[in-house]
Amino acid sequence: MAGLLFGTGGVPHSTKPSSTVSGIERIAELGLGGMEMEFVQGVKMSETTAYQVAETAARTGIKLSAHAPYFINFNAHEPEKIRASQERLLKTARIASLCGAQSIVFHPAFYLGDPPQKTYHTVKKYLAETLNQLRSENREAWIRPEVTGKPSQFGTIEETLDLCTELEGLAPCIDFAHCHARTGRFNSYPEFASILTQVKERLGRAALDNMHLHVSGINYGKKGEIRHLNLRESDLEYTELLRALKDYDTKGLVICESPNLEEDALLLQATYHNLPEGSQSS
Repeated sequence: MAGLLFGTGGVPHSTKPSSTVSGIERIAELGLGGMEMEFVQGVKMSETTAYQVAETAARTGIKLSAHAPYFINFNAHEPEKIRASQERLLKTARIASLCGAQSIVFHPAFYLGDPPQKTYHTVKKYLAETLNQLRSENREAWIRPEVTGKPSQFGTIEETLDLCTELEGLAPCIDFAHCHARTGRFNSYPEFASILTQVKERLGRAALDNMHLHVSGINYGKKGEIRHLNLRESDLEYTELLRALKDYDTKGLVICESPNLEEDALLLQATYHNLPEGSQSS
């Protein structure tokens, strides 16, 4: 994938009629490069539609990813909830692979009062089982645990990168708004650069060539993320973030999750392309 492509988390608001196929065509009309299909309330797409989505994406050159349902918790204390979480991720990966999606994003778990290290081992165990199942089905997409936005959620940068170093077929989804909301930090060039440096040191240069990133403004408090905001209504230093991404020659897909979707996706794309070429060695 050449350079960074920009897209929306879900079908652009200006799409008529509002469907995944029409959304891909609208992304192409807007001059954006990608779209994340939001299965956050459940996977309800038929295989027939998935093949239509794949054809449309191939014809327009739009890169696709998918976000699995929110109702996933690989640290659930009830076995049936673990199994249901595994099945939701599997179902997302199966339909998304038919669509031609290259990445499946998901929120891995909640701590539920467990120590982080115990939670990590539980998540790793059940996620490994899920990845083994996908491998047996020859599913090609990257499975991407997302850096989460609340301290109650499993998914610090370190936890996410640890999983990706230990489990084959995993790659991170770095959500910069979540990094900021979770810590109150990670909102300056040196801090953004430190995240990219961690990715490179832990996963190699190849990981920076295959990134999946979420960006939006965000409202946050002591308990982390409250809600997403449009970039210009937030304190996120998105120009500094884009400068770091350019300086590190990051490649992949940047998905905008601002409430105004395509407006901020186009803002991010224009800002990025108007930046001077970076001089920093990465």
